[in-house]
Amino acid sequence: MNIISFNPGHDGAIAYLRNGRLAFSIEAEKNSNYRYSPVASHDVFNALGELEDRPDVICTGGWWPREAQPTGAPLHAGYRGVAKSEIIVTERRLLGQPVRHFSSSHERSHLFCAFGMSPLPKGTPCYALIWEGAIGAFYEIDSEMNITLISNVMNQPGNRYASIYGLADPSFPKNAPFSRFTDAGKLMALASFSTRSTASAEEEELISLLLSTLDVRLDLYDRLKASRYYNVGIDDAEFRNFAGIFSHRIFDTFYRFASSHMRKGLPLVIAGGCGLNCDWNTKWKETGLFPQVFVPPVANDSGSAIGTAIDAQFYFTQDPKIEWDVYSGLEFRADGKFDSERYNVYDTNHNEVADMLANDLILGWVSGRYEIGPRALGNRSILAAPFRASTRVRLNEIKQREQFRPIAPICLLDDAKQWFGCDHESPYMLFTHRTTTDALAAVTHVNSTARIQTVTSATNRNLNALLVAFKARTGYGVLCNTSLNFNGKGFINNISDLDTYAVNHGLDGFVVEGRAYLLKDSERYQAYLNTCDISVAPRASLKTL
Repeated sequence: MNIISFNPGHDGAIAYLRNGRLAFSIEAEKNSNYRYSPVASHDVFNALGELEDRPDVICTGGWWPREAQPTGAPLHAGYRGVAKSEIIVTERRLLGQPVRHFSSSHERSHLFCAFGMSPLPKGTPCYALIWEGAIGAFYEIDSEMNITLISNVMNQPGNRYASIYGLADPSFPKNAPFSRFTDAGKLMALASFSTRSTASAEEEELISLLLSTLDVRLDLYDRLKASRYYNVGIDDAEFRNFAGIFSHRIFDTFYRFASSHMRKGLPLVIAGGCGLNCDWNTKWKETGLFPQVFVPPVANDSGSAIGTAIDAQFYFTQDPKIEWDVYSGLEFRADGKFDSERYNVYDTNHNEVADMLANDLILGWVSGRYEIGPRALGNRSILAAPFRASTRVRLNEIKQREQFRPIAPICLLDDAKQWFGCDHESPYMLFTHRTTTDALAAVTHVNSTARIQTVTSATNRNLNALLVAFKARTGYGVLCNTSLNFNGKGFINNISDLDTYAVNHGLDGFVVEGRAYLLKDSERYQAYLNTCDISVAPRASLKTL
């Protein structure tokens, strides 16, 4: 059965299942579109261009915020609702032929994405947690995929979490209707700076207000002007302490409920944008409440199209499981126009790239299809050596973002235990581990943790080979890995944008599918040519275009 599925709105995506396997997931923000973008016409054409057969089922999720509901029978399920009876199945027409149309709730899309992509076998009972901007709830899923809502623990946990960043940030307009989507990720980084765990009386009053209101309405800031943290600035040490305390309080609200009401010893699957909070994911593992904790790399709404497709597959075939690969985006477009004269261009190999990185060049890295989800996992990445704190500073300058933001490491699985105390695969950069050495300053956050991605030849053959070469050169199978994107936009996926980025943002060059493009006017590249191994220098100075 072939199923195409649309999540048209926030974090828009189009996913396609071909006989139980994820053939592709095209995300609207990718190819340098704005983060959180809805699906556009070019995304639809891209999806149609990837199809090999006419789909049997067309799916639409339950969140269509910009579309007025027509009179008559509803076409789309709503935002909330877990009952099978709320699923809408109709017959439509496509290319003159009948096709089934399926729609289920946005809530179900999260649940089916988390379970369907998890390693849990079909028929495995489990608990589920959805925590995102709007929903904060626990569920139980039985062996027949019947879903029971256990409790709505907290309304709008993601929005509440992000709200305090805007409270402290003087640049944030306090009469704005909603917090910025980007603030949650920034607060996750700031919370790690906290050195205090006990709230003051004033902070307790503030926490009570922020967690007790029915909705997170930022016009409440009029009541907060007397707060110690109103427009204090994000560099304020006490605000950073409060960020950690507030973050822990939200987690603890869910933890206390789970420890009291979820005692069956079932695995836990997590979905929703808060599933990208690595500190919280790690805490769930450390609670010991669940024998297994799984978070998909598309925990946010970028996975909703996949989840609705899995729900449809279950409806028609009774199979809620799919085969999938995190590198299921689109291929890189290398046929665009750019000024190749400013580069030395040549075919390279992993040893040469490792040597450049070991000599402190910072390179864009493009390989295969782009990653699904918001985290760069080694196919659309900026790579650098992990040893110097100054490298982290330079990477944040290249990324045009705040200096308190951490840089994540990619690491050979065989090295993960030695350098990060991680004795298992962690391939999607969704959990934190404590760094065991001072040698990896560029990828060690202020609280001595790192958000690692483990790599093997099975998970990413090309990246694994580069890490092996870098380890042979330096003794460490570890590199800095951050996303290859313009600030506020999704991954770069064409060579014209990559050229613009390299020139304007200060990369030393980039490597696309084994072909190196090194900027001639890069001071670091020129210094490298003057000092590098003689076996590398002649190749690096070739001009082949």
